[in-house]
Amino acid sequence: MSGPAHVVVATIVQRDGRFLFVEENIGARRSVLNQPAGHWEAGETLLEGAIRETLEETAWDVRPTALLGVYEHKPADLDYGFLRFAFLAEALLHHPQRALDSSIERALWMTRDELAAESARHRSPMVLRCVDDALKGTRYPLSLIAHLSV
Repeated sequence: MSGPAHVVVATIVQRDGRFLFVEENIGARRSVLNQPAGHWEAGETLLEGAIRETLEETAWDVRPTALLGVYEHKPADLDYGFLRFAFLAEALLHHPQRALDSSIERALWMTRDELAAESARHRSPMVLRCVDDALKGTRYPLSLIAHLSV
């Protein structure tokens, strides 16, 4: 990896057999599918970042319930990679009138099979892997993450 990895947070939200995804435009590339996810920002905890990104990208308030995993991915076309902290989260409240981030075309609910059928449009291999890990029952306590301040 040439540059430092970008730290991102993501939520995997399941409701009624479907998962919450976003269709996002990432520049000159085509529209891609991803979980609600984005860069961890200074001054926030990883959990706060996951909650914020989900609200900004989907207009859903969520409550993280477990750490799903930590995933590293280095795309071939970039000189840096991504370190993704993925959280399982419960959907609490939808704000349908809330504007979504400018890069987000829409939020949508999909089954695992619907997602797999669109594999060419996944933003990264982490998208399907996180769904599969969630369906396998992978769960780690949120207490595994410790935020220490000085």
